[in-house]
Amino acid sequence: MAKAAKAKTLYTCSECGGQAPKWTGQCAACGAWNTLLETVEQAASAHRFQALAKSSPVRKLAEIEASDVPRFTTGVGEFDRVLGGGLVPGGVVLIGGDPGIGKSTLLLQSLAEIARDRPALYVSGEESGAQIALRAQRLGLIGGASAAGDLALLAEIQLEKIQATIDEQRPEVAVIDSIQTIYSEALTSAPGSVAQVRECAAQLTRIAKQTGTSIIMVGHVTKEGSLAGPRVLEHIVDTVLYFEGDTHSSFRLVRAFKNRFGAVNELGVFAMTEKGLRGVANPSALFLSQHEQSVAGSCVLVTQEGSRPLLVEVQALVDTAHVPNPRRLAVGLEQNRLALLLAVLHRHAGIACFDQDVFLNAVGGVKITEPAADLAVLLAIHSSMRNKPLPKGLITFGEVGLAGEIRPSPRGQDRLKEAAKLGFSMALIPKANAPKQAIEGLKVIAVDRIEEAIDRVRDLE
Repeated sequence: MAKAAKAKTLYTCSECGGQAPKWTGQCAACGAWNTLLETVEQAASAHRFQALAKSSPVRKLAEIEASDVPRFTTGVGEFDRVLGGGLVPGGVVLIGGDPGIGKSTLLLQSLAEIARDRPALYVSGEESGAQIALRAQRLGLIGGASAAGDLALLAEIQLEKIQATIDEQRPEVAVIDSIQTIYSEALTSAPGSVAQVRECAAQLTRIAKQTGTSIIMVGHVTKEGSLAGPRVLEHIVDTVLYFEGDTHSSFRLVRAFKNRFGAVNELGVFAMTEKGLRGVANPSALFLSQHEQSVAGSCVLVTQEGSRPLLVEVQALVDTAHVPNPRRLAVGLEQNRLALLLAVLHRHAGIACFDQDVFLNAVGGVKITEPAADLAVLLAIHSSMRNKPLPKGLITFGEVGLAGEIRPSPRGQDRLKEAAKLGFSMALIPKANAPKQAIEGLKVIAVDRIEEAIDRVRDLE
């Protein structure tokens, strides 16, 4: 009797999808340690890789007519904002976030609204149809004027059956919840493995491009907060969205990190209620603490998230250190940036914190990544050290350089108008951002250097 051929094994990196013939501690492709997992080599079939779009002849760029991408609304205003105005036919969206943060809730609400006007399909690989129906009933999506009862539901994890259902139903929008639970019969590896996730995502993308169905895939995240599975997922899809926020808080943020059909870094703000996620019309109010009187160590920053200016309160606590190495802790702001700013404060303003513990916090769980928060951070630290509150009604923004200069921030006019609209009376800003025309109700103080900014604040006290 002839012996059956032994299946050849390969080792695939869970971070980048790179393959190696034998196990090594470090992936040769991306340099990650202990990420190589044993998989079985798959025999390539003739039909696996098909064109994502119809081939076209070579044409000169000047001969191609540019046209706007058609969109349709999801029925949720904040979700449309993050997507750049709505869903695009044939577009593929990947949305990730921590377990229980509200991904499935948001998508079920959106599909319930979409089902009013166009066919939609919800594919669940993690929950049964009864569980989803119970959630829809709890959210008030079934009965009354709601059209969630017309939403098509499929509890399935096999890719081929999902593909056949899409071909039969011809939905305009399909949700895959989640991509880590889907498997293809063409591969022998288990669902959630690198090979399965990569293959299923590529096949679903091909279906979207060929049929014009908008597909939204839900992705799990790792402990580090990145999407589980190969990073190639983010390159395949058109849009990548992340849910942010503390699960203990009622507020959720949806941020766009990639969007081929719109602007990146757009932010959608939601509040979790008994009836699901609700868009927040005035998100600046979420990130401002309601103090009965002015407190030391608090400074209001006007940050820019995509096209939306937001007012965020930055809090600092400076206390005497009782250990040889003082602590530096930043929540919602960059930790290394804090050490840099403390050095600038000492070198150019003569304010030393080498014997002080410094703690920073951005109120409301928001994450601030832009350098325009530098000036607000330094003013909050200085206020906490002196135990004197900043002048009431003061807002600020501006990047601080290593030479102590205060550099301008983009879209300064929009930031100032947002502050004036919310009732703030004074703005300490970079001189290059000074408005040419006065803004009603807002006194603008323009400064060049960090020591000048601190002196002006002391004069206003």
